[in-house]
Amino acid sequence: MCIMSSSPSANKGWLVTLSGTGINLALGVLYAWSVIAKSLTKDWGWSATMASKPYAVACGVFAVMMVFAGRAQDKYGPRVVAALGGALTGIGMIISSFASQGDNTLMIIGFGVLAGTGIGLGYASATPPAVKWFPPAKKGLITGIVVSGFGLASVYISPVTNSLLTSMGISKTFMVLGIAFFIVTIILSQFLVNPPAGFVPKGMPAQSKSSVSANKKHDYDWHEMLKTPQFYLLWLMYAFASFAGLMIIGHLAKIAGKQLPGVELGFILVAILAVGNAGGRIIAGVVSDKLGRTRTMLLVFTFQAIVMILLAKATSVPLLIIGALAVGFNYGANLSLFPSTTADYFGTKNLGVNYGLVFTAWGVGGVFGSMVAGKIVDATGSYDTAFVVAAVLCVVASAITFITKAPRTITVDKPVLSRIPQMVNPLIDEKDTKSK
Repeated sequence: MCIMSSSPSANKGWLVTLSGTGINLALGVLYAWSVIAKSLTKDWGWSATMASKPYAVACGVFAVMMVFAGRAQDKYGPRVVAALGGALTGIGMIISSFASQGDNTLMIIGFGVLAGTGIGLGYASATPPAVKWFPPAKKGLITGIVVSGFGLASVYISPVTNSLLTSMGISKTFMVLGIAFFIVTIILSQFLVNPPAGFVPKGMPAQSKSSVSANKKHDYDWHEMLKTPQFYLLWLMYAFASFAGLMIIGHLAKIAGKQLPGVELGFILVAILAVGNAGGRIIAGVVSDKLGRTRTMLLVFTFQAIVMILLAKATSVPLLIIGALAVGFNYGANLSLFPSTTADYFGTKNLGVNYGLVFTAWGVGGVFGSMVAGKIVDATGSYDTAFVVAAVLCVVASAITFITKAPRTITVDKPVLSRIPQMVNPLIDEKDTKSK
């Protein structure tokens, strides 16, 4: 007896993929924060630290919520969880519109907690169902396309937000964006569905049940994953790499203002960074399908470290444009590489919760990247030290790639520390591991 064929699946898979991309295009409002933060400091007189708090809280809550959201979408399906996420994001933005000039409490609650929760729920539900409709050879590509929506969002959100801030002010801007995102995300979430049981993606031969049982790769649950050293190595690399990207994303408009005084370039740079962000997610996904995940990570982390050092010296419009594009590309690559690697290492059955746990590293990077940069610039008046800190962390992440490879066995009963020596095999090609 053969497993169900995939004949009606091609269009359905792409509909799910494009719907997930659309949801991420709305949830990517997070990446427009540097435009909002600049207005908060200029128009409301907030300090850099005060303006960073709602964004930092949103990053942290987003990351923590990914764990629960991943498990929820694994259990209840992506449609319900994504719809709830869209509703909370919209409500959070609306609540933020009632924040006062002298107090950021409502903005922390609205944008930081509620919108952060909603973004986590929606983002966690967009990629897993899309990946399940396609064969493993397209895992990096499909992941890159879906998550590119989140990165590409700033291309339209930044200029729209800048225009709204200029014409309506801060409070009404949050209100308008909140209502729009509430409607759009709930509609698109209705198209997120998992494939039926026994589904075989197009491009993979149908197999008998006995053949599938003999060849099926082990799907780790989250308890098993946490017992592997691979989880902790991935987590560290993700945290260090995210620190650099999220630091720039949260402060880019203000960095431009300091390095090019009198030039209104902030929202344009945010949009340019978004183009690089989206491109990095797709290109890194495709390249890693061919070259291997950790090899691609090594290239990305090293490039980002170099960019961090050079960006401190970028004091002209062309250099800042190139720097923003490069930072966005490298940062976006991480958002494609880590979910794909999590699926490679630990399987797709529990991908929602497993990647949610890995994704907590992104939250740590976001919280510390934004807050550390804010405190440094408040104390020194310059971002130079923040650039150096980010570069060092990227170098450390590059070094970790040399001891990271896929798990060799389907059991994980050995203590984590006793298994670390198995990891020392530099630049292993994950595809060879899979064949073994």
